[in-house]
Amino acid sequence: MASMPSIKSREIKIVQEMPISKTLKFWESLKEGKVYATKCRKCGRLYFPPSADCSECLCSDMDWVELSSEAEIETFTHIVFRPTSFCEYKPYTVAIGKLKEGVRVLAWLTGFKLSQIKVGMKVKLVAKISQEGNPTYEFVPL
Repeated sequence: MASMPSIKSREIKIVQEMPISKTLKFWESLKEGKVYATKCRKCGRLYFPPSADCSECLCSDMDWVELSSEAEIETFTHIVFRPTSFCEYKPYTVAIGKLKEGVRVLAWLTGFKLSQIKVGMKVKLVAKISQEGNPTYEFVPL
């Protein structure tokens, strides 16, 4: 059997310390099971993931807003060929869900069979701790 033409990709490995002091409330709240966004006090724009500064009006006066957990899936994709840093995971699904507050969230979608996932389905956004021990969030069944 003849082999298919192919080229090898380069290995990419990036590890960096990400400063989180301006968004520390977000990370600490995930550990407590809560998901927060920031809202500009000047123009009212809501940011998720949270931002320390408003890109709309350039204000740095932000409020913390706890998000509701109910979302509607707008789109999703099932990842079979995973990036090197995710090779230890089985194939997984990520989705973009729109929350009641209007923000869109990109997160893993767990607890569903692939055949069950549909655009428009209702899901719940929950905080969790990743297998590496970092606070994160994902969509799960309602």
